[in-house]
Amino acid sequence: MTVIQRQTNALEPTVIGPLLEELRKECQEHRFSVAPNPCVGAAIISGDRVVARGFHERWGSAHAEVNAMNAARAAGVDEAEWDAIIVTLEPCSSEGKTPPCLQAILDAGIPRVGIGAVDPDPRHSGAAVSLMEEAGLEVCVFQEPDTFEEENAAFCGWVSPDRVRAARPWTIAKWAQTRTGQLSPPEDVGEGRWISGPESLAEVQVLRGEVDAILTGVGTLKSDDPRLSLRSPGTGEAPLRVVLDSYLRTPTDAALFRAPGTEESVGEVVILTLAGADGPRWRALEESGARVVGLRGDEEDRVSLVEVHLWLWEQGLRRVLLEAGPRLLESHFERDLIDQVRVYTGDVFGGEGVSLGHTLAGLSLAARLDRESGQDAVLEGFLLQED
Repeated sequence: MTVIQRQTNALEPTVIGPLLEELRKECQEHRFSVAPNPCVGAAIISGDRVVARGFHERWGSAHAEVNAMNAARAAGVDEAEWDAIIVTLEPCSSEGKTPPCLQAILDAGIPRVGIGAVDPDPRHSGAAVSLMEEAGLEVCVFQEPDTFEEENAAFCGWVSPDRVRAARPWTIAKWAQTRTGQLSPPEDVGEGRWISGPESLAEVQVLRGEVDAILTGVGTLKSDDPRLSLRSPGTGEAPLRVVLDSYLRTPTDAALFRAPGTEESVGEVVILTLAGADGPRWRALEESGARVVGLRGDEEDRVSLVEVHLWLWEQGLRRVLLEAGPRLLESHFERDLIDQVRVYTGDVFGGEGVSLGHTLAGLSLAARLDRESGQDAVLEGFLLQED
């Protein structure tokens, strides 16, 4: 393996150095959609030209290398003309939600590979490099680990030994609040019960399509009666809908149990309750269409959140969206079970209930982004757990 700092004689230095820097910057715009996966960009080179670029754009979707190759094909560049692929991170060598990019590179017959950083995950680090070299490819690593770690702190934390042993999914806390910090709007908010505007509601539909499960509490279920569905075609596969309900208070006629409407997709309903909870209620909810699962309780005789997240992990669920009220959100923050936040502040004053303003003000967010969505203000960021 040829390890260099910024340039290589095998791959044109006047192209590769600046190209890697551009790819690293451009892929950052997808950081909140791909986490806990890393931000990765790739480019196909033919002769001295960059003929296509690709990025990993959302959780569970094609990786950067595959998107770059697809873009090159769409541009009419034959695979025989692909002289090199440049990628900001060592290609994946094992199958996850998508096939390994290593195999796609080998199948395409690309002779040269330039890599911005070796995979920091000790379970996979260097594996793809070795396999490509064994296959006869020319591999050059532009070793800038500090840059990669700075730009991908969420991913590096995710693959750290302590986080791997934690056995819990990447959890995104999402909520909407009024300008005064309440999660419930005043009665005269208009347009139904929504705090957020239509642009933000559309964004949430996309976010739901980027997770494996949506987690909510029975309090939110009883007060808002949400569907937790995907109502926009093409936004992704409908996630599992998980209700935390220690004492089986979920109404059997809740909106969750209604058949999907036109252009609406819904995931299975799972109710997590205390082991040994009320038998008749248990059976009634199962008859309504729910899968009811009993878990151990905590010191307050409620379902343990640690057990909840362990159960989610054991089901193979790796990216979870928490859409809940202030109490369940606060409990997650107190137990360091939140990895990422998205907070919508609507153009609404007043409201009802508890504010999470003090919690939000106390968060130390990495890769923070403040942006606008229609008339709403949006805050996004990562909560990096201390080792």
